[in-house]
Amino acid sequence: MHSKPLSTVAGLSDAELRHRVVLLAGQEREATVELVGHLAEFEARKLHLAEGYGSLFAYCTGALRLAEHAAYNRIEAARLARRFPLILDLLAEGALNLSTVRLLGPHLRSDNFETLVARARGRSKRDVEALVARLAPQPDVPASVRKLPVHGPMAPVPTPPSPVAALLPTGLAVEPERPRHQPLVAPLAPERYRVQFTVGSATHEKLRRIQELLRREIPDGDPGVIFDRALTLLLEEVSRRKLAVVSKPRQTESAQSRSRHVPAGVKRAVWARDGGRCAFVAVKGRRCTTRAFLELHHREPYAIGGEATVANISLRCRAHNLYEAELAFGPGVCSAAGRAPA
Repeated sequence: MHSKPLSTVAGLSDAELRHRVVLLAGQEREATVELVGHLAEFEARKLHLAEGYGSLFAYCTGALRLAEHAAYNRIEAARLARRFPLILDLLAEGALNLSTVRLLGPHLRSDNFETLVARARGRSKRDVEALVARLAPQPDVPASVRKLPVHGPMAPVPTPPSPVAALLPTGLAVEPERPRHQPLVAPLAPERYRVQFTVGSATHEKLRRIQELLRREIPDGDPGVIFDRALTLLLEEVSRRKLAVVSKPRQTESAQSRSRHVPAGVKRAVWARDGGRCAFVAVKGRRCTTRAFLELHHREPYAIGGEATVANISLRCRAHNLYEAELAFGPGVCSAAGRAPA
């Protein structure tokens, strides 16, 4: 074991800690790429068979103790690297990662390799999913509403086919996992998405009721059309309540002296200016991309005289609002209050 004790890490300065984290992440990436390259040759020589494992996947999860999806991603990258050795260089420099390589793999050919890699370089998994959806559009999923089975404590739980099954030899079973029924939003084709989630009986009854009431406007009762209408109405309501969005805004009211109240006109102007996302910018120029849990932040804290004006109010995600408040007042004050005093 070569890891430093936590007490040693805690003694590092902020600059040293930043440097070490970047260095270690690079070393981890290098080690992963080296492992992928070795796995490619390992499988080519069929050494997993000599070790008593029926597949490279079984060897990785059994002998190397890799998690199933970690093994799957590395094996897919290893197989792709045998066709396109440049994949290892792209992984090493961080232009692609294991997830984006796995997504691109089925679509890469010698005649499109450079083009697709250029389009995927430096992109997130979500961006590459959208790219793949444009490359190989899938048809819309049919609208359906069905009741999920209820399993007793001893009942067997069926699971959908896992991608790791393709890496196993015939007859080798995978330990089943309990279905988590996690929400799913995935691109199928340009401008088309598959949305899947589970609802309770009360929500199901609301859906059935609205299908009946809208039968003239939506004859087939398509839940996707109803979902869009419902979201449109909800977005209007939330925008009025949280962003002070109105069809005919009144003249901007002035902020009351020494009041935390932020006028509706200021909220609207700040939201438009900051683009509905956190406006925190790091020292090196990177702006935070968070769009959830946004709060109105006083650039000059309210506690030291900051006013609720467009110039002084800015959007911050909850984490950055608290972070800047701690920079101004110290961590003890903010922890005691449980939120940012700014």
